[in-house]
Amino acid sequence: MAARPANSRSRLGAAGSQALSLLVKQKRLAKTTPIPCIVRDATSDILAEDDSLAENMQRVALHPLDQFRAFVSLRDKGQTDAEIAAAFFVTPQIVKQRLKLASVAPALLEIYAEDGMTLEQLMAFTVNPDHDRQMQVWDVIHSSWNKEPFQIRRMLTETSVRASDRRAVFVGVEDYEAAGGTMLHDLFQGDDGGWLEDPALFDRLVTEKLKAEAETVAAEGWKWIEVALDLPYGYSQGLRSLSGDPAPMTDDEGAAHAKLLAEYRALEEE
Repeated sequence: MAARPANSRSRLGAAGSQALSLLVKQKRLAKTTPIPCIVRDATSDILAEDDSLAENMQRVALHPLDQFRAFVSLRDKGQTDAEIAAAFFVTPQIVKQRLKLASVAPALLEIYAEDGMTLEQLMAFTVNPDHDRQMQVWDVIHSSWNKEPFQIRRMLTETSVRASDRRAVFVGVEDYEAAGGTMLHDLFQGDDGGWLEDPALFDRLVTEKLKAEAETVAAEGWKWIEVALDLPYGYSQGLRSLSGDPAPMTDDEGAAHAKLLAEYRALEEE
């Protein structure tokens, strides 16, 4: 056996040594067969898992779940998403996606490992990190005819509010998060900004902002203002349109109007 420098480290490992011993015992490998090893300086930033994963990926295609878990192991060792991405020639977004897949409920990962669900279905389960809810949804759909990923996403977000909802736009996602609200996001397809996960907090923020807007409008001299999140059925019964005559412009308003009209016509000609 060749000697190695004292400040280097071998990546063969105990499990590898036992496997080689077993192959020799089974007479499937000669004792003198050369075995390739990776020897690195002890101060190298490259982890053993880096070498092992890279070698396995080149030798035989790993099951996607093995790769997901390997990325989690590398992150737990202290590597950042960018470092993992650089080591395996993928983008940091892909690393984030694979780490997200590895965070699905362990029971669902085992079902995926046994080909009990598709990768697209597993992706859909990442939209909600609640493992109990994930299992509830799987229990409902696994024997159903509708197992489409969009159905899984719909069930996992049915109690949430889309960020594209006009009420969410009115309040602002930033203000919602500043008040302690949490968001759900889909890393695998467009989600229109995600989902607001706390409907009670969201409704309170909407009501408070509507009341504030109502006070601003009331200052204009309106006799009656009512604030509500939803308009009841038949709310317009008995109401009618009011038509009024435009008030004449003052001299200042007339001058401003003439100036704007001239500017408009100049732009139109241009």
